[in-house]
Amino acid sequence: MPTVAVIGNVARDLVDGGAPRIGGGPFYAAQALRMLHVPSRVLTKSTAEDRKALVSDLTALGVPVEWRSAPATATFELVYDGDRRSVTIAEIGDTWRAEEVGEWVGDALGDAEWVHLAPLARSDFPAPTLAALADGRRLSFDGQGLVRPGRKGGVRLDADFDRDVLRHLQVLKLAEEEALAVLDAIDEESVAALGVPEVLVTLGPLGSLVFAGGPPVRVHAIPVDADPTGAGDMFMAAYVVARSEGAEPADAARSASRVVEQLLAERLDGRAQ
Repeated sequence: MPTVAVIGNVARDLVDGGAPRIGGGPFYAAQALRMLHVPSRVLTKSTAEDRKALVSDLTALGVPVEWRSAPATATFELVYDGDRRSVTIAEIGDTWRAEEVGEWVGDALGDAEWVHLAPLARSDFPAPTLAALADGRRLSFDGQGLVRPGRKGGVRLDADFDRDVLRHLQVLKLAEEEALAVLDAIDEESVAALGVPEVLVTLGPLGSLVFAGGPPVRVHAIPVDADPTGAGDMFMAAYVVARSEGAEPADAARSASRVVEQLLAERLDGRAQ
C-alpha cells in the first residue's frame, strides 16, 4: 500500500482569548490519516517548548510524526462573532528550506509518493523547496500558502504570490474565498490558466468543485452542524490517500467528503457528551 505524507508547521491557536491549543494542517490531516489506517507520516516543526505543550496532541493520534525544533511556532489569534471569524497572525512559523529536503525531510519522507503540503502562510514553502520536494513525488498544496502573506497582523488575502510555486504541484486546494482572490472567476478557463493538473475548490457544507482537465465536477457533501475548523485539511489528507490508491480525482473528492462528514459527526458527538 502506498505511503502518503503531510508536511507543515503546527500552530498555536488562541481562540477568543482562551488557552493555547494546537492547530495547523498536520494536526487535522492526521485525524483523517488515523481513520483511514494507511501507511503515512507527518513532518512538522515548532519551538521546543511547544513540542510538549502542543505537538503531544498530534503524536497522540498515533500517526508517525517527525518533528524538528524551530525558532518560532506559528501563532494565530482567532475571534468569533457568530459565523464570522477574524484571524490575526501573531507569529510566523518556520520556512521549510530546499536544503532540508536533501537532509532530514527527504529521509523522513522515505518512499512517500504523494505529499500534501499544509502551509499556514506564503512564507512556509518557497518555490525552490517545492522543486526539491517534487523530485519523484506528487505534491498537493493548500491555497493558504498562496493567499496569506507571510507577515504578522490581520489576515487579508491577496494574490501576490510567486507563480513559480504552481508549476511544481499536482493538486491545488482552494477554499472559495481563496479561489476568489486568485482567480478571475471560478470557472474552467480561469482554473486552467493556473497550469495545475488538479484544482479543488472547497465550498464548505456545499461540497466542492473538482477541476481535472475539463469542466468542473460538483461533489456534494452532507452538512454536519459541527465546528468546521480543519475540515479542509481532513479533506485533503483523505483526497491524497484516495489518489495514491488509484482513484480518479472526482471519486477521490467524494471519498474525502465522506471522511470529513464522519470526522465532523464524531466531533459533534464528542461535544454533545
